Amino acid sequence: MTTGSLIEYLVNGLQAGLLLFVISAGLTLSFGLMRVVNLAHGSFYMLGAFAGLTAAKLSGSFILGAIVAAVAAAVAGWLIERALFRRLYPRGPFAQMLVSFGLIFVFDELVRIVWGGEIRSLPRPDLLSDSYEWLGASIEGYRLFLIAFGVVVCAGLFAGLVRTPIGTAVRAAVDDREASELLGMKVTALFSLVFLIGAGLAGVAGYVAIPIVNAFPGMGDDVLVSCLVVVVIGGLGSVLGSLLASILIGYALTVGQVLVAGYAPAVMYGVLTLVLLLRPHGLLGKAEGA
Repeated sequence: MTTGSLIEYLVNGLQAGLLLFVISAGLTLSFGLMRVVNLAHGSFYMLGAFAGLTAAKLSGSFILGAIVAAVAAAVAGWLIERALFRRLYPRGPFAQMLVSFGLIFVFDELVRIVWGGEIRSLPRPDLLSDSYEWLGASIEGYRLFLIAFGVVVCAGLFAGLVRTPIGTAVRAAVDDREASELLGMKVTALFSLVFLIGAGLAGVAGYVAIPIVNAFPGMGDDVLVSCLVVVVIGGLGSVLGSLLASILIGYALTVGQVLVAGYAPAVMYGVLTLVLLLRPHGLLGKAEGA
């Protein structure tokens, strides 16, 4: 393996990991923190991709497409939380799982009805279409953009959870919902906000991923599996753990595509198995009640 090839793999793995973290951030917050099982999270990724793609092609603006993708997915997440999940919180995870699983089929069929069943693509913006040569490696400008995008989202998410009153309130509500409500916190509104932000992040991630993976009905189903793996490896309730898990899985998939093309998911599952054998509660997770 040449130095150039190694650099390309390192860049591609980092890009895949950071993008996966942006996609899975909402699931990390809802499932890992709020203990709400939302299997339809991948549908927000798909919805954002198609809504943003339509806006970008009609307006010719890549940025406007990203805004529309985030807004469309966020609104869909907010409506679903208000109309369905809010009624399911007292009924436990099994009811949440069944309803959200059904939503996957609803969203997949709606996308086929509205946009058709063909695969759609989106060209890279002109400013990001070039490649750069460095130490024998050819690095795509668009992948560098995705890395920068992932870093900005990570920094904003961690800062929001740690340094803002809303982030503090969310963490307090997760630790002890009853005490938070007694102190006057509107826990239900906080959980709606978490759903909205998580869905919006998934939507914009689906849109910016189109130039690399294309858009097609059902695209959220595969990414949902990767997101669940990230949450489990990172550890329930740990956003930092999910970031580390995302990067680990990003490199696992990249290596898998190089070594065993077509069987990359097997490498991901191998990493999952190894982590759970060594750390049953995930990289930074804690046992329930600890």
